Amino acid sequence: MASNRKSSPDQAAIAAMAAARNTDSGPAGEPPAVESDAAAMKMHDTARTAAAFPHNAAKPSEHGEDSRQPATGQHQAMSLGAAASSLSENNDSGKSGEPARDGCNPTVGAMDRVRVDSAGRPLTTNQGVQVADNQNSLKAGLRGPALLKDFILREKITHFDHERIPERVVHARGSAAHGYFEAYDSFAHLTCAAPLQQKGKRTPVFVRFSTVAGERGSKDTARDVRGFAVKFYTEDGNWDLVGNNMPVFFIQDAMKFPDLIHAVKPEPHHAMPQAASAHDTFWDFVSLMPESTHMLMWLMSDRAIPRSYRMMQGFGVHTFRLVNAQGESVLVKFHWTPLQGVHSLTWDEAVKISGADPDFHRRDLWEAIEAGQYPVWELGLQVFSDADAEAFSFDVLDATKLVPEELVPIVPVGRMVLDRNPDNFFAETEQVAFCTAHVVPGIDFTNDPLLAGRIHSYVDTQITRLGGPNFHEIPINAPMAQVHNNQRDGMHRQAVNRGRVAYEPNSLGGGCPFQAGSAGFTSFPEPVAGEERRGKPEKFAEHYAQARLFYQSQSAIEQAHIAAAFRFELSKVTVPAIRRRTLSLLASVADDLAQQVADGLGMPVPEALPPLPMAAECAPEITESPALSQLGMPGEVGIASRKIAILIADGVNGETVSVLQKALLDAGAVPRLVGQRLGVVNSQGTAVLDADASLENSPAVLFDGAVVADGSLAQTLASDGRAAEFLKDQFRHCKTLLAVGEGASLLEGAGILRDADDAGLLIVDECDDRAIESFIEALARHRHFERERDPPPV
Repeated sequence: MASNRKSSPDQAAIAAMAAARNTDSGPAGEPPAVESDAAAMKMHDTARTAAAFPHNAAKPSEHGEDSRQPATGQHQAMSLGAAASSLSENNDSGKSGEPARDGCNPTVGAMDRVRVDSAGRPLTTNQGVQVADNQNSLKAGLRGPALLKDFILREKITHFDHERIPERVVHARGSAAHGYFEAYDSFAHLTCAAPLQQKGKRTPVFVRFSTVAGERGSKDTARDVRGFAVKFYTEDGNWDLVGNNMPVFFIQDAMKFPDLIHAVKPEPHHAMPQAASAHDTFWDFVSLMPESTHMLMWLMSDRAIPRSYRMMQGFGVHTFRLVNAQGESVLVKFHWTPLQGVHSLTWDEAVKISGADPDFHRRDLWEAIEAGQYPVWELGLQVFSDADAEAFSFDVLDATKLVPEELVPIVPVGRMVLDRNPDNFFAETEQVAFCTAHVVPGIDFTNDPLLAGRIHSYVDTQITRLGGPNFHEIPINAPMAQVHNNQRDGMHRQAVNRGRVAYEPNSLGGGCPFQAGSAGFTSFPEPVAGEERRGKPEKFAEHYAQARLFYQSQSAIEQAHIAAAFRFELSKVTVPAIRRRTLSLLASVADDLAQQVADGLGMPVPEALPPLPMAAECAPEITESPALSQLGMPGEVGIASRKIAILIADGVNGETVSVLQKALLDAGAVPRLVGQRLGVVNSQGTAVLDADASLENSPAVLFDGAVVADGSLAQTLASDGRAAEFLKDQFRHCKTLLAVGEGASLLEGAGILRDADDAGLLIVDECDDRAIESFIEALARHRHFERERDPPPV
């Protein structure tokens, strides 16, 4: 039975101090404040804080129409003592440090908090013990057995044994860089996404480019889709725009993604081929999936063998939503367009580069940034309404379709500049974790069934690859925004959370962290109706109109490259029935394409596959789109970052070489002196020419153009077959060649004859200003495809 007797103030204080020293029970009444006793004050403040929450005030807003506007969670300020995990938090051992700062999570923010420099420091173990001898293991005598107690050796070897982590299932081979996104203007009328709120606003980004099919150690120049993933570190959290260099994909539903990847990966019985789609299982799969036809056109086009990561477009692939502060929504497609232009390799060139420099794209990106030639992309938006989307002949939720620019023009909204290479490849490029589910207020999803699977899959794979659910705490993944939630523990946890509360709602933590209500992310209330079922919308049934649109929008040379790529890939298929099925798909796209490929395979063109009945109503709005040809995107940077080979050998005119080298450098190019071997050559004149590359270590495919200077070097190189092969490859790959004076004889010896109609073949008597200007102008065209023949004459 409860007593009505009241304690005296001294008795109450003594009782409170005594009770405060227990953790398994407490008094019935609210304990008094005893300012002289920290434990009693903590108990008092905790009780007062909890008493301020007589009920969950936000509970009514969870139901019915009230749930449209989530309420801000009930919360109030707490005394530092009441919020503390322990009264002893002020006792700094030297390691334990100061108490947590109010409302602060120091595990997020800029990466300088974790960068390490060892200049002037001795070698230590991972426990900080200085290592006296890093040359020898501990042994019983100089010739005796190694001892198990050698903890230094054991730590070093053990760490080495565990340095590798699982590679990505797809996009394993990649390269990345830091930079920023800068908005051209405020686009708040379209979205409340932080990067687009004001003119000139800069948002930090980290961008990773990748191949899809190959393993981590595979070649850069494989014919493949390229990943184009951008992580925006906004003040509202991280936004990952995870796309590709092609605007469409092979499949319409995530259910088929494992099948697609299993088909394109090396065949499981013998693990071949690596980083290649030219084999039976891939073409078996796609020839039975006619929805892949459009993507196959892109994959067989020059887009699949880019000249550089810096010279390829990027696309968000899916249709997303933009939502503004008023809750109004539009649909959007994201486009990245490089100011460097859109350029590709030729297939012969890509194959040769893979042997000469498997890291070609990685090296190109790194060297351009190191040289201050920072790559720039413009972000453009295709914005349209739900009503517009409903009227299109195709379904915008179908990832095998694009929205032609003729229907919805691209609106430029900002530019992205990559201006810093990573400090450590593993810590940043390898450990970065992108996920389509990482969006911020102002960006939302649509019902694209492929996107739905990606939202789940990307998080799931990072948990395996990066060792648990705390991969967001790895510095490259940590946001700039503060992170406060009740997620706890797990492998490799970094944050040391203060206090006793790890749930919401709560009163013991002052209600914190509390739900943000209207200030937080709110999904767009798109109406949903329909029965639960498996299937596809009827517009998903049309598979060929946009494949035909892409093919018909290409130039003649691009169409020839597509036909040649199909011919090569299918020639690697060993089962004739698979070839026939694929030819049937091509016959549904373009008769001339199917005929060219069939002729190369020694097969007749089979009947085109009949369209599905429901596809007949999907008549396309347009049949040609010039924007789909990359030849219309030469870029705005001239010859900046282009690599030019200047062949040198004994007898070369040193003055000509020096003048050319300076002019090319001034134009932003990278002129390299390529000799028969490294080192100084005996040149004519006073210039000292030191070859920094050789015909042996730097073949022609690594250069965007070449020069043969005057002097007697042509006589020196005439007997070197490597020089002739170098020039033949440059000519065959449609690159710009300049021959000065006697250098022209070296071209003739390689079978390259004067042609007044070839703007990329410059043969001049002397290297004057006009010749240099013409050479630079020709280099800026990248290639001279009017020269190309199949088969090549040289």
